Amino acid sequence: MNAGPFIILPTMIPMLHIQAEDPASLDAQLLMDELSAVLAHITGDSGRASFDPDDVRAANAAFVVARNNTGQAVGCGAFRPLGDGIAEIKRMYSRPGHQGVGSAILAHLEERARTLGYQTLWLETRKVNERAVGFYRARGFQTIDNYGKYVGNTKAICFGKQLG
Repeated sequence: MNAGPFIILPTMIPMLHIQAEDPASLDAQLLMDELSAVLAHITGDSGRASFDPDDVRAANAAFVVARNNTGQAVGCGAFRPLGDGIAEIKRMYSRPGHQGVGSAILAHLEERARTLGYQTLWLETRKVNERAVGFYRARGFQTIDNYGKYVGNTKAICFGKQLG
């Protein structure tokens, strides 16, 4: 991957290391399997069909894993190019009991996308996933028209955020 380690020191959690990792790594696979199980339970759909690991391996994309101070993988997230100046957030997950990890991963992805020249981030989640909907709204994402394969899907809600 093209991104080196990036360290964030949030006040709510101990030192967290967020760095690029291949989505096929064992820890990445375990995290995404957990995410898929959670999504299947909440929404009835694991979300696996909406993620292609090759989409986040390119130089203009990212896949990251967050590790706590003992090296345990506690979360992941990614973005892929979607259109001119637009990247799409994918596979955001933080293990239960690790407060602040999701926010740190999202902040890392936003900064990485900004450095790669993206102006906007888009994402989709399901309306029934109220925790995710609230998470993104609380971090400045605004509801946008459904895009791509989500057009006409009444269960989906799409968000966008301008990067400063």
